[in-house]
Amino acid sequence: MGKRLFLLLFISVSCTMFSQIKNRNQRGNTQGTTNEESTTDEKPPINLYKIISSKRDTTYIDTSLSIQKDYKFNYLRKDDFELIPFNNVGQAYNTLAYSFREKHLLPKFVAQGHHFNFMGHDDINYYHVPTPLSDLYYKTAFEQGQQLDAFLTVNTSEKFNFSIAYKGVRSLGKYQHELTSTGNFRFTSNYHTESKRYQIRSYILAQDIINEENGGLQENAIQLFIEDDPEFKDRGRLDVRFENAKNVLKGFRAFAEHEYQLISDKDSLSTHSLTIGNNISYDDKSYTYVQDSPFSDFGESYTPNIHSRVNYKEFKAEGFAKYSNKVLGNLSAFANYTEHNYGYNSVLILDEGRITNRIKGTTIQAGATFNKEYKGFKLFGEGAINVSSDFDGNYINAGASYAFNEDTNVKAEINIHSAAPNYNFLLYQNDYKNYNWQTNFDNVKTQELHLKLKSEKFFNADISYTGIDDYTYFGIKTNDSTPTPHQYGERVDYLKVKVEKEFRYKRFALANTIMYQSVLNGEFILNVPEIITRNTLYYQDHWFKKALFMQTGVTLKYFTEFNSNAYDPVLAEFYVQNDQELGGFPMVDIFFNAKVRQTRIYFKFENINSLFSNTNEYFSAPGYPYRDPVIRFGLVWNFFL
Repeated sequence: MGKRLFLLLFISVSCTMFSQIKNRNQRGNTQGTTNEESTTDEKPPINLYKIISSKRDTTYIDTSLSIQKDYKFNYLRKDDFELIPFNNVGQAYNTLAYSFREKHLLPKFVAQGHHFNFMGHDDINYYHVPTPLSDLYYKTAFEQGQQLDAFLTVNTSEKFNFSIAYKGVRSLGKYQHELTSTGNFRFTSNYHTESKRYQIRSYILAQDIINEENGGLQENAIQLFIEDDPEFKDRGRLDVRFENAKNVLKGFRAFAEHEYQLISDKDSLSTHSLTIGNNISYDDKSYTYVQDSPFSDFGESYTPNIHSRVNYKEFKAEGFAKYSNKVLGNLSAFANYTEHNYGYNSVLILDEGRITNRIKGTTIQAGATFNKEYKGFKLFGEGAINVSSDFDGNYINAGASYAFNEDTNVKAEINIHSAAPNYNFLLYQNDYKNYNWQTNFDNVKTQELHLKLKSEKFFNADISYTGIDDYTYFGIKTNDSTPTPHQYGERVDYLKVKVEKEFRYKRFALANTIMYQSVLNGEFILNVPEIITRNTLYYQDHWFKKALFMQTGVTLKYFTEFNSNAYDPVLAEFYVQNDQELGGFPMVDIFFNAKVRQTRIYFKFENINSLFSNTNEYFSAPGYPYRDPVIRFGLVWNFFL
């Protein structure tokens, strides 16, 4: 923790030093502040502070205060409408709705219950800024601890930019033995020549997610919690199932990519361009479960204390070419070579057979993308396949979008995907005897139709229909006490309809998001609430001669009762259960947000409605209570130096 605080202090001091070197007025999106101070220094426009995604989509820094920013002011820094968090910051999230649009061709790693804050390639952005820019996020945690996300980016010249960031969380929590400690370090750089024909970009990503595990509340403690016994308002007095376990998810990733434009579209006579390039990446991940002594409900163990570790290493080298033509559009093709190595240090010999220790091999993949604008339509498509591998895999994504006007846009696409299940479905070892298996599951195959409408005048709508064959999941067999992997032999059909609309009247607004879901086949293995709704009634205004822009209001989130997935701390995974319905309770938050220059300040009273109830029936998962009423404070502070 000392290293983390030192890094954050270093970034803060650097920001202060930069601000002392050149005294500039704060600048940024002026929503909430219409009268800026006059200055003799010319301010770079906000659209020069560019954010470039891993797919080379470009946006710019946004310092406005909006209700969407309020929804994203959380541990993930993303809208968590389709999730429900556990009690402590940095723990797992339970899933209220699913998306099957990932395009991976190799199995994913284990411990997916702790991957919500585990960053990947698509979470990395690059930057181009006229002056140094920093972003400081802070929010209170539970009991002892804090959560911070500090970021700094600098262009040392027009051609070279680097950024450094660290996101750290440490929170004791309100229940026994649920300390969380997480860290995500990111460093990026990008460079281009003066002609911009040659470009190189790279990043380093190092992260760890540490969770003490207590197995949830004991049965008698659950009843005391539901009855809201006043003697147990101090949640640390409620008995948990055990107090001697933790799991640790770690990862390191290095990535570099460069490209050269052989034929430039900036040439006076050129109607096309051709770019070639390559990238390499290296991944090293591990997951460890430690418990001082075995817990009887998990079954017998091979050792008097539990210490199980699995690791994964991957090296990938890829070459690509991109061709752009005013008639044909933009086309690209790639081929890559991947070495992957997943597993354990020893083979397990059982009476019923042998469980190997490694899944490793090499894969050659090939793919292509296409996009083209034609008479107002934007056509796009992409696909890839494992040409040579121990794992079969492929995906195809194709569609079109059309803008009727500046306000209304519609997009339709089809996604077809086939990939092996996650590694923990295929091979798993643990010191607990029940947590050892090796399977030969078929690929999970998904087909999705997706329609998206965006219109400020009417509403935003997101509709998807997904069919899944050979769906894999964790579940508990009859007479068993721990989850094991399963593959569903029939088809799963899943419909999801999400609609968003905001109504405004003078300084008042009502923002509404509602989702309807239905599992037409496989409703006992893909459990979701039928209705999820979030409604925010708020008031906004300028105060103090427009020096401050404020928003205050109330947010109600509700989802209907359903058989919520249960959480297993050994696997750090959720598993299907059909014995206990959760949900059907409102979550009401009161908030006051303000913006002063480039600083956004947030106050929130979470789950205030539970103060007026004689019973507590709110849970994030079976045995894991949702959060008690709590007042939390935080801010996001941008420095334009």
